[in-house]
Amino acid sequence: MEDGTVTSAEEAPGIPVPSLADTAQPAPDPTEHAPRPDALKRLEIVHAAMARGDNLVRRGGPVTEVSATHFRVRGVSSACRLGDVVEHRTRRGSRSGEVVQITRDHVLVAPYEQGADAGVGDIAFIRGEQRLAPDMAWRGRVIDALGRAVDGGAPLISGADETAPLPPSALSRQRVDAHLRTGVRVIDIFTPLCYGQRLGVFAGSGVGKSTLLAMLASADAFDTVVVALVGERGREVREFLEDTIGAESMAKTVAVVATSDESAMMRRRASGTAMSVAEYFRDKGHRVLLVLDSITRFAHALREVAIGAGEPPVARGYPASVFTDMPKLLERAGPGREGAGSITAIISVLVDGDDHNDPVADSVRGILDGHVVLDRSIAEQGRYPPVNPLTSVSRLASRAWTEDQRKLVTRLKAMIARYEETRDIRLLGAYQPGADAELDNAVKQVPVIYEALMQSPHDRRSPDPFADLAQHLKRQENTDG
Repeated sequence: MEDGTVTSAEEAPGIPVPSLADTAQPAPDPTEHAPRPDALKRLEIVHAAMARGDNLVRRGGPVTEVSATHFRVRGVSSACRLGDVVEHRTRRGSRSGEVVQITRDHVLVAPYEQGADAGVGDIAFIRGEQRLAPDMAWRGRVIDALGRAVDGGAPLISGADETAPLPPSALSRQRVDAHLRTGVRVIDIFTPLCYGQRLGVFAGSGVGKSTLLAMLASADAFDTVVVALVGERGREVREFLEDTIGAESMAKTVAVVATSDESAMMRRRASGTAMSVAEYFRDKGHRVLLVLDSITRFAHALREVAIGAGEPPVARGYPASVFTDMPKLLERAGPGREGAGSITAIISVLVDGDDHNDPVADSVRGILDGHVVLDRSIAEQGRYPPVNPLTSVSRLASRAWTEDQRKLVTRLKAMIARYEETRDIRLLGAYQPGADAELDNAVKQVPVIYEALMQSPHDRRSPDPFADLAQHLKRQENTDG
């Protein structure tokens, strides 16, 4: 140990490190002149590992300070970088964490395990950066934030290439120009999507956000679906995957799960893991749907880690790094380079206290290519999905609508706005039919429009939402006639 630093000769990944006894040449034997085969084999393995640049000696140091969410390690500052993995042994076995701060004398580590029992004096070793190598065989599997299988199936197959968490450069991306159908009528009519678009679903708790996300995740328009459940209730994970998404859609889905009882580092890393998996399939030419539920809980995890590292809060308790890390993640979605696929991202935003001007909601709204607002008052009326078509916007809608569809949606929004702004007047009995032809038309047709937009996860997908809407309106006219 030198200045609190220790080194350890350890095995490279999957490679046994020979002892001196193993590598030493055997004593001359008058009956056996060849060296031991096992010693030569191990020596060849070590030479191959050294040729690849694998580290056979790890650098480490003692734990000097422990808190509920972090611990400090001395003497390894020059050997590690932000994001490197640190491993130490405790009474519960091997534990790991991630470097979140580096000073001259210490590094600050946030553990992956909840309540990691590090003790002062324990020796922690630097393991290097966390690497992820997805494979096509990952479809249909459920993994954790570190890329480990948690569904009880066979061990995951590691791919040949590791992912790099960097978005394509702005001018190398493909243009977004292909329209897609989700099968959800209210989305396809009022906020249509294009491949490579990033859309936010803004909702308070208990409004129906997860149900809408599951309906979008089961769309037939995508080759691969990646679902990230960040900070989700553990009881609901299996129900969401088995019942809401279903076995058929799950066959092409990779689910990344970090429940609410896991550490902040696991909840923070889960979103990046899901994005890396989506990037792998995008680079293979797939049209990928990424469903992230939710970016707000990801921001909460960022806040917890940042405050533990000593960052001061700047906006309702959120440190400035939170608003730097969110666009770094979200910008990785979107269209890929020429010849690659695309990542269409549906990002759920849990609006705290139904305040749509919450710092996280306000920041995410400016990053994404549109937002769908779920209204609690609409849900209370029993209309699902409870999408408010007046406050929901798709910035790429003009590339999805025909000119006739654009004019129709404009008229529909005007009619709905007229109907809603006169609701109190009609409830008071002050509305007189015949006095306002525009209002008469709205009173007659808007309830039919609302009925046409209602859809449950078990209803059939709508191949042509405008035709379905026209059929409802025609049916009502025939009834009135």
